Amino acid sequence: MQRRQFLHAAAASLAAAPFAAPRIARAQDQRVLRFVPYADVAVVDPIWTTAYATRTHALAVFDTLYGTAADFSVHPQMVAGHAVEDDGRLWRLTLREGLRFHDGMPVLARDCVASIRRWARRDTFGQLLAAATDELSATDDRTITFRLKRPFPLLPDALGRPSSLVPVIMPERLALTDPFTQVPEVIGSGPFRFLAEERVAGARVVYARHQGYVPRPDGVSSQTAGPRIAHVDRVEFNVIPDPATAVAALQSGAVDWVEQPLIDLLPLLRRSREIAIEVKDTTGMVGNLRFNHLHPPFDKAAVRRVVMRAVSQADCMTAVAGNDASLWRERVGIFAPGTPMASDAGLPPAGARPDLAALRRELDAAGYGGERIVMLAGADVPRINAVCEVTAQVMRQLGMNIDFVATDWGTVNNRITNRRSVDEGGWSCYCVYTSGSDLAVPATYNALRAGGASAGPGWPNIPALEALRARWLEAPTLTVQQAICRDIQLLCGEEAPFVVLGQFTQPVAYRKTLTGMMDGLPVLTNLRKG
Repeated sequence: MQRRQFLHAAAASLAAAPFAAPRIARAQDQRVLRFVPYADVAVVDPIWTTAYATRTHALAVFDTLYGTAADFSVHPQMVAGHAVEDDGRLWRLTLREGLRFHDGMPVLARDCVASIRRWARRDTFGQLLAAATDELSATDDRTITFRLKRPFPLLPDALGRPSSLVPVIMPERLALTDPFTQVPEVIGSGPFRFLAEERVAGARVVYARHQGYVPRPDGVSSQTAGPRIAHVDRVEFNVIPDPATAVAALQSGAVDWVEQPLIDLLPLLRRSREIAIEVKDTTGMVGNLRFNHLHPPFDKAAVRRVVMRAVSQADCMTAVAGNDASLWRERVGIFAPGTPMASDAGLPPAGARPDLAALRRELDAAGYGGERIVMLAGADVPRINAVCEVTAQVMRQLGMNIDFVATDWGTVNNRITNRRSVDEGGWSCYCVYTSGSDLAVPATYNALRAGGASAGPGWPNIPALEALRARWLEAPTLTVQQAICRDIQLLCGEEAPFVVLGQFTQPVAYRKTLTGMMDGLPVLTNLRKG
């Protein structure tokens, strides 16, 4: 039996039988939203990880100074507004009145200052803002002051970015935690409270409506912008690693929303009049194979470059989304297709296939010495597991010594922070998917950080790439920005900091009794359950 036939049969069988998770099947309260995330929220500190499950958690529990709509426009959120003086070098941000944390304490400017400083140590955009800042202070309880070394017109964009790493505001006592250490508790000021006592690792995460939350009184609700209103009293994240079981739960009504249903099972879901299937994030998901630049063999650009040239984006996307090419695209460069910075600079011709025999000889010449390569695979996330299997097989065909470590995605996210060698529990490579909205410009592109120790997991040290990122931020026109991004793409073709694996669009699936779902990233506000 083929994989798709097996999955269809399994899902149909499970839907016909009583669902095996009584906790989520028996509760009938319409004020409870049951959500199946693509993976467990293994880390609850949104400054510590870029995992999108943590991002969804962060957008429920925390608030941000500015909000970003689905069309990428930025609007005041926690701030009432701002004033800009001294030719753009002085910004004064004024907090809205009535903001309170989940522990009942008021949100003060000093909480925001500490939170911004912690975020800026880890985030790409935050590091750029910090480099342009001469002084950041709390002038009074409601005023945050930035004194800049040079104009930084993208300041609201930085403080309102909706994705990883989200610049969340937390109490000063928590924000003073070292950014490379997880905070000891989760206290935000957002529309939902995190119920730590009900969390079951690998199975369930629970939130309750924050009774003291004051939504923004004006604007249009879109993603994290405008009024963020909690219409449900309780949200349960039900972690269901098996895709057929997740689909069966949706069919039976045991859950309301599956974030990333397996594409193989979409035809089955489309048969139901009670289920909606929609693409909410039109920027899609772009796959990357990330390397650890600290240790052999991927400390050598020549070795990384051979792997990059050996991987077929079409093979990767077919493994994820099948033969329906309307769901995916190859010849994807560094920047997400359809965004202004995207180009075809340096990309191979359409339909080109890698010559693995020739590349194997190049790998020998590049200095690969048979080192053990620990590849981490998020086995509980089907799209990630699929491309891990494809890329691991390609590397085996090149003659590389692959130690394939299949584990849950939460474990992967924890292990990739380990900088030690593979013999000391470290890693060599892993695959990840990133929302195209995070890959539109260098300022939000975490994988383009190439400052060594200050970069994210993988820690590439490519000064020329850092210089291009800095030039882009100061570019006076869109045309100049686009030219710099073409240079970035060409440089990445030589240095191979990571390998782009293609792009696909991931629909969500939800029961039609759930209304008000917004376009863009998954957020839990403004949803009604009928």
